[in-house]
Amino acid sequence: METNQNPDTHTQHHGYHADKSALERRLKRIEGQVRGVAKMVDEDKYCIDILTQISAINAALHKVSVQLIDDHIGHCVVDAAKSSIQSGDPSIVQDKIAEATAAISRLVR
Repeated sequence: METNQNPDTHTQHHGYHADKSALERRLKRIEGQVRGVAKMVDEDKYCIDILTQISAINAALHKVSVQLIDDHIGHCVVDAAKSSIQSGDPSIVQDKIAEATAAISRLVR
């Protein structure tokens, strides 16, 4: 997995920093759901019931993804826009927008 971190255009905390504990709780819940699906498979549960649980996991992951995209745009892209205005370098914000667009593209595949 690639990570893009540009210290020149990024503040000390990521956009999700304020919501970090809520995101961690949500991810722990998803982790538990995944373990539950593994147990269902191990116990030979009905396939439609397993698929229903997988659908719930996908929906929960989607919510986490949307929250992270929202935080990225609201924090990282906004900070890049401010830096771009201050420096007169439009590539700073263009790079962050391209980064967000690529992330969204990966999510909707």
